[in-house]
Amino acid sequence: MKKHQHPKVVVIGAGSLFFGRQAIWQMAHSPHLNTGTLALVDSDPVHLEKMVTLARKVVAHTGVKLRIEGSRKAAEVLPGSDFVVLSFADHSVRYRGIDCAIALKYGIRMCSGDTIGPGGIMRVLREFPVILAYAKQVEKLCPDAWVINYINPTAANGLGLRIFAPRVRSFALCDGLHMPHVKKHYAVRAGIVRKPEQFNALTDRDFDFRMAGPNHFTWLLKATHKGRDVAPRIADSLRKAAAKETEGGDTGAKALFNETISYALYEAFGYVPTCTAHTKEYVRFWQGLGKTPEPIPPLSIWETGDRYERHADMWTQVDSFNYGIRPIGDFMKIMGPDHATDIVETMWAGLNKPFFINTANGAAVPNMPQDAFLELLCDVNKDGPKPRPVGPAPVGLRGLWQQVLDTHELSVRAAVSGNRDTLLQAFLCDPLVSSIADAKAMMEELLAAERRALPRMWFR
Repeated sequence: MKKHQHPKVVVIGAGSLFFGRQAIWQMAHSPHLNTGTLALVDSDPVHLEKMVTLARKVVAHTGVKLRIEGSRKAAEVLPGSDFVVLSFADHSVRYRGIDCAIALKYGIRMCSGDTIGPGGIMRVLREFPVILAYAKQVEKLCPDAWVINYINPTAANGLGLRIFAPRVRSFALCDGLHMPHVKKHYAVRAGIVRKPEQFNALTDRDFDFRMAGPNHFTWLLKATHKGRDVAPRIADSLRKAAAKETEGGDTGAKALFNETISYALYEAFGYVPTCTAHTKEYVRFWQGLGKTPEPIPPLSIWETGDRYERHADMWTQVDSFNYGIRPIGDFMKIMGPDHATDIVETMWAGLNKPFFINTANGAAVPNMPQDAFLELLCDVNKDGPKPRPVGPAPVGLRGLWQQVLDTHELSVRAAVSGNRDTLLQAFLCDPLVSSIADAKAMMEELLAAERRALPRMWFR
Protein backbone atom coordinates (compact mmCIF):
# COMPACT_ATOMS: atom_id res chain seq x y z
CA MET A 1 0.00 0.00 0.00
CA LYS A 2 2.72 2.46 0.94
CA LYS A 3 3.58 3.90 -2.46
CA HIS A 4 4.58 7.02 -0.56
CA GLN A 5 5.45 7.96 2.99
CA HIS A 6 2.31 9.88 3.97
CA PRO A 7 -1.27 8.58 3.69
CA LYS A 8 -4.03 10.29 1.76
CA VAL A 9 -7.56 9.77 3.05
CA VAL A 10 -10.61 10.98 1.12
CA VAL A 11 -13.92 11.41 2.93
CA ILE A 12 -16.91 11.54 0.58
CA GLY A 13 -19.71 12.99 2.64
CA ALA A 14 -17.61 15.21 4.90
CA GLY A 15 -20.73 16.71 6.48
CA SER A 16 -21.73 13.33 7.92
CA LEU A 17 -23.23 13.43 11.40
CA PHE A 18 -21.27 10.34 12.42
CA PHE A 19 -17.95 10.67 10.64
CA GLY A 20 -16.72 14.05 9.36
CA ARG A 21 -15.72 15.60 12.67
CA GLN A 22 -14.28 12.33 13.96
CA ALA A 23 -12.14 11.94 10.82
CA ILE A 24 -10.71 15.43 11.33
CA TRP A 25 -9.90 14.62 14.96
CA GLN A 26 -8.21 11.30 14.19
CA MET A 27 -6.23 12.56 11.20
CA ALA A 28 -4.84 15.41 13.31
CA HIS A 29 -4.36 13.33 16.44
CA SER A 30 -2.67 10.21 15.06
CA PRO A 31 1.10 10.46 14.56
CA HIS A 32 0.73 7.81 11.86
CA LEU A 33 -1.73 9.92 9.84
CA ASN A 34 -1.11 13.58 10.67
CA THR A 35 1.65 14.10 8.13
CA GLY A 36 -0.58 12.98 5.29
CA THR A 37 -3.56 14.47 3.45
CA LEU A 38 -7.22 14.65 4.40
CA ALA A 39 -9.44 15.43 1.42
CA LEU A 40 -13.01 16.42 2.27
CA VAL A 41 -15.74 16.03 -0.33
CA ASP A 42 -19.35 17.16 0.02
CA SER A 43 -21.93 18.09 -2.59
CA ASP A 44 -23.29 20.86 -0.35
CA PRO A 45 -20.95 23.87 -0.72
CA VAL A 46 -21.96 25.37 2.62
CA HIS A 47 -21.35 22.17 4.51
CA LEU A 48 -18.07 21.63 2.69
CA GLU A 49 -16.80 25.09 3.56
CA LYS A 50 -17.69 24.61 7.23
CA MET A 51 -15.84 21.30 7.48
CA VAL A 52 -12.77 22.50 5.58
CA THR A 53 -12.62 25.57 7.82
CA LEU A 54 -12.88 23.39 10.93
CA ALA A 55 -10.17 21.04 9.67
CA ARG A 56 -7.77 23.88 8.90
CA LYS A 57 -8.37 25.43 12.31
CA VAL A 58 -7.62 22.11 13.97
CA VAL A 59 -4.40 21.75 11.95
CA ALA A 60 -3.33 25.28 12.85
CA HIS A 61 -4.08 24.68 16.54
CA THR A 62 -2.26 21.35 16.76
CA GLY A 63 0.66 22.37 14.57
CA VAL A 64 0.66 19.08 12.66
CA LYS A 65 1.67 18.87 9.01
CA LEU A 66 -1.64 17.45 7.85
CA ARG A 67 -2.68 18.83 4.47
CA ILE A 68 -6.35 19.66 4.01
CA GLU A 69 -8.09 19.59 0.63
CA GLY A 70 -11.73 20.26 -0.14
CA SER A 71 -13.84 19.73 -3.23
CA ARG A 72 -17.42 19.20 -4.32
CA LYS A 73 -16.16 16.71 -6.91
CA ALA A 74 -14.45 13.53 -5.74
CA ALA A 75 -12.58 13.14 -9.04
CA GLU A 76 -10.54 16.25 -8.24
CA VAL A 77 -9.03 14.74 -5.08
CA LEU A 78 -9.07 10.96 -5.67
CA PRO A 79 -5.72 10.64 -7.53
CA GLY A 80 -3.04 9.39 -5.16
CA SER A 81 -5.52 8.33 -2.48
CA ASP A 82 -4.88 5.39 -0.19
CA PHE A 83 -8.29 5.24 1.50
CA VAL A 84 -11.69 6.46 0.35
CA VAL A 85 -14.39 6.52 3.02
CA LEU A 86 -18.00 6.71 1.81
CA SER A 87 -20.18 8.42 4.40
CA PHE A 88 -22.82 10.38 2.49
CA ALA A 89 -26.61 10.28 2.36
CA ASP A 90 -29.02 12.23 0.19
CA HIS A 91 -31.72 13.70 2.47
CA SER A 92 -31.70 10.43 4.38
CA VAL A 93 -33.74 11.71 7.33
CA ARG A 94 -36.57 12.86 5.09
CA TYR A 95 -36.75 9.68 3.07
CA ARG A 96 -36.40 7.37 6.05
CA GLY A 97 -39.40 9.19 7.50
CA ILE A 98 -41.32 8.51 4.29
CA ASP A 99 -40.26 4.86 4.34
CA CYS A 100 -41.45 4.40 7.91
CA ALA A 101 -44.76 6.17 7.38
CA ILE A 102 -45.70 4.24 4.24
CA ALA A 103 -44.57 0.89 5.68
CA LEU A 104 -46.75 1.53 8.73
CA LYS A 105 -49.80 1.78 6.46
CA TYR A 106 -49.12 -1.86 5.57
CA GLY A 107 -48.60 -2.98 9.17
CA ILE A 108 -44.79 -2.84 9.25
CA ARG A 109 -43.27 -0.99 12.17
CA MET A 110 -39.67 0.20 11.71
CA CYS A 111 -37.75 1.74 14.61
CA SER A 112 -34.82 2.66 12.35
CA GLY A 113 -35.79 1.91 8.77
CA ASP A 114 -32.30 2.09 7.28
CA THR A 115 -31.15 -1.52 6.94
CA ILE A 116 -33.95 -4.07 6.73
CA GLY A 117 -37.66 -3.89 5.95
CA PRO A 118 -39.02 -1.64 3.18
CA GLY A 119 -36.82 1.18 4.52
CA GLY A 120 -33.63 -0.80 4.05
CA ILE A 121 -34.59 -1.83 0.53
CA MET A 122 -35.48 1.72 -0.50
CA ARG A 123 -32.28 3.12 0.96
CA VAL A 124 -30.31 0.67 -1.20
CA LEU A 125 -32.17 1.98 -4.27
CA ARG A 126 -31.31 5.56 -3.32
CA GLU A 127 -27.70 5.13 -2.24
CA PHE A 128 -26.11 2.18 -4.03
CA PRO A 129 -26.09 3.60 -7.58
CA VAL A 130 -24.16 6.60 -6.24
CA ILE A 131 -21.81 4.34 -4.25
CA LEU A 132 -21.14 2.28 -7.37
CA ALA A 133 -20.41 5.40 -9.42
CA TYR A 134 -17.79 6.50 -6.87
CA ALA A 135 -16.29 3.00 -6.87
CA LYS A 136 -15.86 3.24 -10.64
CA GLN A 137 -14.04 6.56 -10.18
CA VAL A 138 -11.74 4.94 -7.63
CA GLU A 139 -11.05 2.07 -10.01
CA LYS A 140 -9.98 4.57 -12.66
CA LEU A 141 -8.20 7.27 -10.62
CA CYS A 142 -6.68 5.44 -7.61
CA PRO A 143 -7.03 1.69 -8.22
CA ASP A 144 -4.84 0.70 -5.27
CA ALA A 145 -6.98 2.58 -2.72
CA TRP A 146 -9.19 0.84 -0.19
CA VAL A 147 -12.86 1.85 -0.33
CA ILE A 148 -14.53 1.77 3.08
CA ASN A 149 -18.31 1.88 2.93
CA TYR A 150 -19.92 3.55 5.95
CA ILE A 151 -23.38 4.01 4.42
CA ASN A 152 -26.39 2.00 5.56
CA PRO A 153 -27.46 -0.59 4.83
CA THR A 154 -23.74 -1.20 5.09
CA ALA A 155 -23.94 -4.95 4.51
CA ALA A 156 -26.08 -4.55 1.40
CA ASN A 157 -23.90 -1.79 -0.02
CA GLY A 158 -20.70 -3.64 0.87
CA LEU A 159 -22.02 -6.80 -0.75
CA GLY A 160 -23.03 -4.77 -3.81
CA LEU A 161 -19.47 -3.49 -4.20
CA ARG A 162 -18.21 -7.07 -4.08
CA ILE A 163 -20.61 -8.08 -6.84
CA PHE A 164 -20.56 -5.04 -9.14
CA ALA A 165 -17.08 -3.59 -8.51
CA PRO A 166 -15.00 -6.71 -7.86
CA ARG A 167 -11.68 -5.09 -8.86
CA VAL A 168 -12.09 -2.36 -6.23
CA ARG A 169 -10.60 -3.23 -2.85
CA SER A 170 -13.41 -2.67 -0.38
CA PHE A 171 -15.07 -3.58 2.89
CA ALA A 172 -17.91 -2.12 4.95
CA LEU A 173 -18.25 -0.79 8.48
CA CYS A 174 -20.73 0.06 11.19
CA ASP A 175 -19.80 1.93 14.35
CA GLY A 176 -22.01 -0.24 16.58
CA LEU A 177 -19.31 -2.87 17.28
CA HIS A 178 -16.32 -0.56 17.62
CA MET A 179 -13.39 -2.39 19.18
CA PRO A 180 -12.18 -2.64 21.86
CA HIS A 181 -15.16 -0.82 23.41
CA VAL A 182 -17.73 -3.51 22.61
CA LYS A 183 -15.56 -6.23 24.17
CA LYS A 184 -15.02 -4.09 27.27
CA HIS A 185 -18.79 -3.68 27.54
CA TYR A 186 -19.38 -7.42 27.60
CA ALA A 187 -16.48 -8.02 29.98
CA VAL A 188 -18.28 -5.73 32.44
CA ARG A 189 -21.62 -7.43 31.69
CA ALA A 190 -20.05 -10.80 32.46
CA GLY A 191 -18.56 -9.56 35.72
CA ILE A 192 -15.03 -10.30 34.51
CA VAL A 193 -14.04 -6.72 35.29
CA ARG A 194 -15.93 -4.12 37.30
CA LYS A 195 -14.90 -1.13 35.20
CA PRO A 196 -13.94 -0.81 31.50
CA GLU A 197 -10.52 0.60 32.39
CA GLN A 198 -9.64 -2.74 34.02
CA PHE A 199 -10.18 -4.52 30.70
CA ASN A 200 -6.69 -3.91 29.31
CA ALA A 201 -5.24 -6.56 31.60
CA LEU A 202 -7.26 -9.27 29.82
CA THR A 203 -5.87 -11.25 26.91
CA ASP A 204 -7.77 -12.79 24.01
CA ARG A 205 -7.12 -16.17 25.58
CA ASP A 206 -8.57 -14.99 28.91
CA PHE A 207 -11.79 -13.73 27.34
CA ASP A 208 -12.76 -15.66 24.21
CA PHE A 209 -15.49 -13.51 22.74
CA ARG A 210 -17.06 -14.37 19.37
CA MET A 211 -19.87 -12.59 17.55
CA ALA A 212 -21.19 -12.97 14.02
CA GLY A 213 -24.13 -12.28 11.75
CA PRO A 214 -25.17 -9.77 9.12
CA ASN A 215 -24.68 -6.15 10.15
CA HIS A 216 -27.22 -5.02 12.78
CA PHE A 217 -28.24 -8.68 13.24
CA THR A 218 -25.18 -10.00 15.09
CA TRP A 219 -25.25 -12.41 18.02
CA LEU A 220 -22.83 -13.41 20.76
CA LEU A 221 -22.02 -17.01 19.90
CA LYS A 222 -19.31 -17.63 22.48
CA ALA A 223 -18.14 -15.88 25.64
CA THR A 224 -15.75 -17.75 27.89
CA HIS A 225 -13.42 -16.46 30.59
CA LYS A 226 -10.47 -18.76 31.22
CA GLY A 227 -12.51 -21.61 29.76
CA ARG A 228 -15.70 -20.90 31.73
CA ASP A 229 -18.88 -20.03 29.83
CA VAL A 230 -19.93 -16.54 30.91
CA ALA A 231 -22.74 -16.03 28.37
CA PRO A 232 -25.39 -16.91 31.00
CA ARG A 233 -23.96 -14.20 33.26
CA ILE A 234 -24.22 -11.70 30.43
CA ALA A 235 -27.82 -12.77 29.84
CA ASP A 236 -28.59 -12.46 33.53
CA SER A 237 -27.29 -8.89 33.50
CA LEU A 238 -29.81 -8.21 30.72
CA ARG A 239 -32.58 -9.74 32.81
CA LYS A 240 -31.73 -7.51 35.76
CA ALA A 241 -31.48 -4.41 33.57
CA ALA A 242 -34.81 -5.24 31.93
CA ALA A 243 -36.56 -5.02 35.31
CA LYS A 244 -35.57 -1.34 35.55
CA GLU A 245 -36.02 -0.44 31.89
CA THR A 246 -39.13 1.70 32.25
CA GLU A 247 -37.56 3.85 34.96
CA GLY A 248 -36.58 6.89 32.90
CA GLY A 249 -33.72 6.74 30.41
CA ASP A 250 -33.77 7.16 26.64
CA THR A 251 -37.27 6.87 25.22
CA GLY A 252 -36.33 7.02 21.53
CA ALA A 253 -37.71 4.31 19.27
CA LYS A 254 -34.33 2.61 18.81
CA ALA A 255 -33.71 2.56 22.59
CA LEU A 256 -37.09 1.45 23.92
CA PHE A 257 -37.16 -1.94 25.72
CA ASN A 258 -33.79 -3.03 24.32
CA GLU A 259 -32.72 -4.87 27.48
CA THR A 260 -36.09 -6.60 27.75
CA ILE A 261 -36.06 -7.57 24.08
CA SER A 262 -32.44 -8.75 24.32
CA TYR A 263 -33.35 -11.09 27.15
CA ALA A 264 -36.49 -12.31 25.35
CA LEU A 265 -34.40 -13.17 22.28
CA TYR A 266 -31.83 -14.91 24.48
CA GLU A 267 -34.57 -17.03 26.06
CA ALA A 268 -35.95 -17.86 22.60
CA PHE A 269 -32.72 -18.69 20.76
CA GLY A 270 -30.14 -19.30 23.49
CA TYR A 271 -27.82 -16.54 22.25
CA VAL A 272 -27.51 -12.86 23.14
CA PRO A 273 -28.20 -10.33 20.36
CA THR A 274 -25.46 -7.70 20.26
CA CYS A 275 -27.16 -4.87 18.35
CA THR A 276 -30.71 -4.97 19.69
CA ALA A 277 -31.58 -1.38 18.77
CA HIS A 278 -31.58 -2.65 15.19
CA THR A 279 -32.02 -6.40 15.64
CA LYS A 280 -35.51 -5.99 17.08
CA GLU A 281 -36.51 -4.58 13.68
CA TYR A 282 -35.25 -7.68 11.85
CA VAL A 283 -37.82 -10.02 13.40
CA ARG A 284 -41.62 -10.10 13.24
CA PHE A 285 -42.13 -10.58 16.97
CA TRP A 286 -42.85 -6.95 17.90
CA GLN A 287 -44.83 -5.91 14.86
CA GLY A 288 -48.16 -6.12 16.70
CA LEU A 289 -49.31 -9.18 14.75
CA GLY A 290 -49.68 -11.66 17.61
CA LYS A 291 -53.01 -12.68 19.12
CA THR A 292 -51.66 -13.33 22.63
CA PRO A 293 -50.93 -10.27 24.79
CA GLU A 294 -47.19 -9.60 25.19
CA PRO A 295 -45.39 -7.73 27.98
CA ILE A 296 -43.34 -5.94 25.28
CA PRO A 297 -45.41 -3.55 23.16
CA PRO A 298 -45.10 -3.26 19.36
CA LEU A 299 -42.11 -1.27 18.13
CA SER A 300 -42.31 2.49 18.14
CA ILE A 301 -41.65 4.24 14.83
CA TRP A 302 -38.37 6.01 14.10
CA GLU A 303 -38.55 9.72 14.83
CA THR A 304 -37.34 12.04 12.07
CA GLY A 305 -37.62 15.10 14.30
CA ASP A 306 -35.05 13.82 16.76
CA ARG A 307 -32.54 13.15 13.98
CA TYR A 308 -33.06 16.61 12.49
CA GLU A 309 -32.29 18.04 15.93
CA ARG A 310 -29.07 16.03 16.15
CA HIS A 311 -27.95 17.34 12.76
CA ALA A 312 -28.76 20.90 13.79
CA ASP A 313 -26.80 20.46 17.03
CA MET A 314 -23.81 19.21 15.06
CA TRP A 315 -23.74 22.25 12.80
CA THR A 316 -24.19 24.55 15.79
CA GLN A 317 -21.15 22.91 17.36
CA VAL A 318 -19.10 23.24 14.16
CA ASP A 319 -20.05 26.92 13.87
CA SER A 320 -19.07 27.52 17.49
CA PHE A 321 -15.53 26.39 16.71
CA ASN A 322 -15.31 28.10 13.32
CA TYR A 323 -16.49 31.46 14.63
CA GLY A 324 -14.40 31.41 17.80
CA ILE A 325 -17.32 31.04 20.21
CA ARG A 326 -15.53 28.01 21.64
CA PRO A 327 -11.75 27.57 21.60
CA ILE A 328 -10.60 25.08 18.99
CA GLY A 329 -8.68 23.27 21.72
CA ASP A 330 -12.02 22.09 23.09
CA PHE A 331 -12.62 20.24 19.83
CA MET A 332 -9.61 18.01 20.47
CA LYS A 333 -10.89 17.35 24.00
CA ILE A 334 -14.54 16.50 23.26
CA MET A 335 -14.18 14.52 20.03
CA GLY A 336 -12.50 11.16 19.69
CA PRO A 337 -11.49 8.39 17.32
CA ASP A 338 -13.84 6.68 14.94
CA HIS A 339 -14.15 3.09 13.77
CA ALA A 340 -13.11 3.84 10.17
CA THR A 341 -10.16 6.05 11.01
CA ASP A 342 -8.98 3.62 13.69
CA ILE A 343 -8.89 0.96 10.99
CA VAL A 344 -7.17 3.29 8.51
CA GLU A 345 -4.50 3.99 11.15
CA THR A 346 -4.06 0.27 11.86
CA MET A 347 -3.78 -0.65 8.18
CA TRP A 348 -1.35 2.15 7.38
CA ALA A 349 0.91 1.76 10.41
CA GLY A 350 0.70 -2.02 10.84
CA LEU A 351 -0.61 -1.80 14.41
CA ASN A 352 -2.15 -5.30 14.36
CA LYS A 353 -5.39 -4.37 16.12
CA PRO A 354 -8.54 -6.45 15.48
CA PHE A 355 -11.82 -4.83 14.42
CA PHE A 356 -15.34 -5.91 13.52
CA ILE A 357 -15.67 -5.52 9.77
CA ASN A 358 -18.34 -6.47 7.23
CA THR A 359 -16.68 -8.69 4.66
CA ALA A 360 -16.84 -12.11 3.01
CA ASN A 361 -17.11 -14.96 5.49
CA GLY A 362 -14.40 -17.18 4.04
CA ALA A 363 -14.10 -20.03 6.53
CA ALA A 364 -14.90 -18.07 9.71
CA VAL A 365 -18.41 -19.53 9.97
CA PRO A 366 -17.97 -22.94 8.32
CA ASN A 367 -21.65 -23.74 7.81
CA MET A 368 -22.31 -20.47 5.94
CA PRO A 369 -21.28 -19.78 2.32
CA GLN A 370 -17.76 -18.45 1.85
CA ASP A 371 -19.12 -15.31 0.20
CA ALA A 372 -21.73 -14.65 2.92
CA PHE A 373 -21.26 -10.97 3.83
CA LEU A 374 -21.01 -11.03 7.61
CA GLU A 375 -19.82 -8.75 10.41
CA LEU A 376 -16.81 -10.55 11.86
CA LEU A 377 -13.84 -9.82 14.07
CA CYS A 378 -10.95 -9.43 11.66
CA ASP A 379 -7.22 -9.00 11.81
CA VAL A 380 -6.40 -6.05 9.60
CA ASN A 381 -3.29 -5.05 7.69
CA LYS A 382 -2.33 -3.40 4.41
CA ASP A 383 -3.89 -6.32 2.54
CA GLY A 384 -7.27 -5.77 4.18
CA PRO A 385 -9.37 -7.70 6.71
CA LYS A 386 -8.91 -11.37 7.51
CA PRO A 387 -11.78 -12.84 9.58
CA ARG A 388 -10.91 -14.78 12.70
CA PRO A 389 -12.53 -18.21 13.19
CA VAL A 390 -15.95 -18.07 14.85
CA GLY A 391 -17.38 -21.57 14.59
CA PRO A 392 -20.65 -22.84 13.16
CA ALA A 393 -23.73 -20.64 13.08
CA PRO A 394 -26.55 -21.99 15.24
CA VAL A 395 -29.31 -23.68 13.26
CA GLY A 396 -32.27 -21.31 13.26
CA LEU A 397 -30.19 -18.15 13.47
CA ARG A 398 -28.37 -19.33 10.36
CA GLY A 399 -31.64 -19.41 8.43
CA LEU A 400 -32.57 -15.91 9.62
CA TRP A 401 -29.13 -14.63 8.60
CA GLN A 402 -29.42 -16.10 5.13
CA GLN A 403 -32.86 -14.55 4.63
CA VAL A 404 -31.40 -11.13 5.47
CA LEU A 405 -28.44 -11.66 3.13
CA ASP A 406 -30.71 -12.75 0.27
CA THR A 407 -32.86 -9.65 0.79
CA HIS A 408 -29.71 -7.51 0.64
CA GLU A 409 -28.47 -9.17 -2.53
CA LEU A 410 -31.81 -8.86 -4.31
CA SER A 411 -31.96 -5.19 -3.25
CA VAL A 412 -28.58 -4.30 -4.77
CA ARG A 413 -29.32 -6.27 -7.92
CA ALA A 414 -32.58 -4.33 -8.28
CA ALA A 415 -30.75 -1.05 -7.60
CA VAL A 416 -28.38 -1.72 -10.51
CA SER A 417 -30.87 -3.21 -12.98
CA GLY A 418 -34.01 -1.17 -12.30
CA ASN A 419 -35.92 -4.45 -12.66
CA ARG A 420 -39.27 -4.36 -10.85
CA ASP A 421 -39.50 -8.15 -10.68
CA THR A 422 -36.18 -8.30 -8.82
CA LEU A 423 -37.29 -5.49 -6.55
CA LEU A 424 -40.53 -7.30 -5.73
CA GLN A 425 -38.53 -10.42 -4.87
CA ALA A 426 -36.48 -8.32 -2.45
CA PHE A 427 -39.68 -7.17 -0.74
CA LEU A 428 -41.04 -10.73 -0.61
CA CYS A 429 -37.82 -12.13 0.89
CA ASP A 430 -37.69 -9.39 3.50
CA PRO A 431 -38.49 -10.82 6.96
CA LEU A 432 -41.08 -8.12 7.74
CA VAL A 433 -43.27 -8.49 4.63
CA SER A 434 -46.15 -10.98 4.88
CA SER A 435 -48.37 -10.30 1.84
CA ILE A 436 -47.65 -10.38 -1.90
CA ALA A 437 -50.44 -7.89 -2.59
CA ASP A 438 -49.19 -5.54 0.11
CA ALA A 439 -45.64 -5.84 -1.19
CA LYS A 440 -46.70 -4.83 -4.70
CA ALA A 441 -48.76 -1.89 -3.49
CA MET A 442 -46.15 -0.73 -0.99
CA MET A 443 -43.37 -0.97 -3.56
CA GLU A 444 -45.22 1.23 -6.05
CA GLU A 445 -46.23 3.75 -3.39
CA LEU A 446 -42.66 4.05 -2.13
CA LEU A 447 -41.25 4.45 -5.64
CA ALA A 448 -43.73 7.21 -6.39
CA ALA A 449 -43.11 9.02 -3.10
CA GLU A 450 -39.32 8.98 -3.56
CA ARG A 451 -39.16 9.70 -7.28
CA ARG A 452 -36.83 12.68 -6.86
CA ALA A 453 -34.22 10.60 -5.04
CA LEU A 454 -34.23 7.60 -7.40
CA PRO A 455 -32.60 6.96 -10.79
CA ARG A 456 -34.78 7.69 -13.80
CA MET A 457 -34.71 4.07 -14.91
CA TRP A 458 -37.46 3.29 -12.40
CA PHE A 459 -39.94 5.54 -14.19
CA ARG A 460 -39.46 4.78 -17.88
